Amino acid sequence: MKNISEMTAGEASGVRYVLMDIDDTITRNGKLPLSSYSALWKLHDAGLKVIPVTGRPAGWCDLIAREWPVDGVVGENGAFVFWEEPRPREGGGHVHGEGRAAEGGPAPRLPVLMAEYHPGAVRNNHPVLVRVRERALAEVPGLRDAKDQFARLFDIALDFAEEDPVLPLSAAERVRAIAEEEGAVAKISSIHVNIWMGDYDKLSMAERFLGSRFGWRPEGAGGGEVVFAGDSPNDEPMFARFPLSCAVANIRRYEGLIGELPGFVSTKEYGEGFAEIAGTILRMRGVYE
Repeated sequence: MKNISEMTAGEASGVRYVLMDIDDTITRNGKLPLSSYSALWKLHDAGLKVIPVTGRPAGWCDLIAREWPVDGVVGENGAFVFWEEPRPREGGGHVHGEGRAAEGGPAPRLPVLMAEYHPGAVRNNHPVLVRVRERALAEVPGLRDAKDQFARLFDIALDFAEEDPVLPLSAAERVRAIAEEEGAVAKISSIHVNIWMGDYDKLSMAERFLGSRFGWRPEGAGGGEVVFAGDSPNDEPMFARFPLSCAVANIRRYEGLIGELPGFVSTKEYGEGFAEIAGTILRMRGVYE
């Protein structure tokens, strides 16, 4: 991994899309700091397409798509993508409505939340997933359901490090092994083990969305148009696919679990590291100091 400061102006100038994980990539200790949220706005205002790609649940992603400065959000490790589109006017054309209507003026026409679900996604009441959860909770002391499980549609999330007690990575690896023994897919994030049925991941849905929504094509410069920032093993497909992939510095604790590391790494950890990555891209493009 090269230091993010080694990204060239030529590489940064070709970027059109900035994708990022959420937990421990743009957050720290579960909070979204001003530095990384401001970085999202700066990327957005610079005309780049900003798309979180996360293991977080549908309930969170509904809010993110509506309230953050993003152009879409891939959730539950690729089970779906949510985004907003402007509501069409009668007679054609589009308009975004903001705030309250002026006195006596027309009501604003607010954007519409859109959703696409991966055709391979299976609801999380599947018998295999039920069996995996029961085995994992019984066999791994201290493991528990993620508190956001109620907001999930397609996966189960088992918490080993979001709240106390923080379990070792070996516990997460044992959960993954149980899932794979039962025929499910499992990925380890910095806080959860996410388990689902279906042949998809963060990368497959991200590429699907970039193509259908923005006309992105993987041929030619396609890979060089995308920056992805992440921090943990479930980001590996994204690291492997995009040559300009980046990681925040806290990725180093997972190096032994990741076969394909990203091209660049920040000097800072967590959200401050993401702000460093975003700032470098924008500075190399001549947008911000």
